[in-house]
Amino acid sequence: MKVEVDKEKCCGAGQCVMIAPDVFDQGDGDGVVILLRDTPAPEHRDGVREAVAVCPAAAIAIVG
Repeated sequence: MKVEVDKEKCCGAGQCVMIAPDVFDQGDGDGVVILLRDTPAPEHRDGVREAVAVCPAAAIAIVG
């Protein structure tokens, strides 16, 4: 699994961080998503899939 984020689309809702904090973080000033691991460990993959599904801006994608 490979994850990509589109910082231009991100609205800073933070759902991804709450669901998968080992994979996503937010910028202090603007709240925009920060991808911590673009190839998450197997134990984090379900959380990544959920984060993709609930992202209101569709700023997260699984690409591989």
